[in-house]
Amino acid sequence: MTNFLIKTVANAAALLVAVWLIAGITLTGEDTGRQALTLVLVALIFGLVNFVVKPVVKLLSLPVLILTLGLFTLVINALMLLLTSWLADVVDLSFHVDGFWAALLGGLIISIVSWALNMILPDDD
Repeated sequence: MTNFLIKTVANAAALLVAVWLIAGITLTGEDTGRQALTLVLVALIFGLVNFVVKPVVKLLSLPVLILTLGLFTLVINALMLLLTSWLADVVDLSFHVDGFWAALLGGLIISIVSWALNMILPDDD
């Protein structure tokens, strides 16, 4: 359970960095508390999407991943971020990604920040 909470906090921090750096990724809310709650809920959705959908997409796109030497993973990350944005809109969370290019840059930033935070934060394994 602790590992799940740590990964969720790392995802939330990575999403926050992407919101700060990419103009096409927005997080709105009335106050800071509501924005923080929205960010945690979006991080949970993002984690669920990455846990359930991403492995299936990677398996189905395996020939393209091999052909591009893994660079297609950036496109998959962008698609997962767009799916997260769409699901956040469905459940009425104020998180939005404006298009593929914002999602591509956001996915790259989220991957780098998540990797760095997971290296720093403790792990139960």
